[in-house]
Amino acid sequence: MKKAISKDGTSIAYDQLGSGFPVILVDGALCSRAFGPLPKLAQLLAPHFTVINYDRRGRNESGDTRPYAPEREIEDIAALIQAAGGSAFVAGVSSGAALALAAAASGLNIKKLALYEAPFTVDKSGHQPPPDAEAQLKALIASDRRGDAVKFFMKDMVGVPPFVVFIMSIMPIFSKLKAVAHTLPYDAAIMGDLSLPTQRAASVKIPTLVGGGEKSPSSMQNAVKQLADAIPNSELKMFKGQTHNIDVKVLAPALVEFFNG
Repeated sequence: MKKAISKDGTSIAYDQLGSGFPVILVDGALCSRAFGPLPKLAQLLAPHFTVINYDRRGRNESGDTRPYAPEREIEDIAALIQAAGGSAFVAGVSSGAALALAAAASGLNIKKLALYEAPFTVDKSGHQPPPDAEAQLKALIASDRRGDAVKFFMKDMVGVPPFVVFIMSIMPIFSKLKAVAHTLPYDAAIMGDLSLPTQRAASVKIPTLVGGGEKSPSSMQNAVKQLADAIPNSELKMFKGQTHNIDVKVLAPALVEFFNG
């Protein structure tokens, strides 16, 4: 494990694997270096790049300086880019894709950008989270109801069926989700009102791969396609047979091809 120091003094823990031009991986909600798909993705990318897989602030071994603001997480990525040598490729998944997009739009020295299914909303055809979701999450965390916060996120925000949420709540994995539940309001803040940030996307001029799953809900597919349309120098790739939880064995080759292209 290595550490980078963000602008506000927060320590950001990361693993560095492989060699070559750096790629920084940006997680979605509830994931970290200790849990989620990116550790395996990092292993698959390591033969081709120097891969930086980090704990977003508040998760696992990274610090959590208050008050929180999405801008602090952009500064965290800036610190990682500096630690990597001053420039990098960046790949983000889910809300991590929205964060990666914001980082690129802020002017960080990102040479290429890959975004997989940032959960923006462009129509009313899919599940609609409550408009006060961030406030509800904050209230649950303030009351130390971490388990309820995870359930609220999964059922009310993501739209996971209640019986699936119940099953997950009695599985060993649930303790890992509760351990980072206090960062759920951070992801809600990054997503804002969930609307597609068209102006932000239009400001990103670097080569960008925008990915989505062909088995994802039509509302998610529409958002992916509209995001690709909004980014001037983008390439859209819809992955056959994939959902929001893409198989990293499918994602990795696409990233290698794009970043090396």
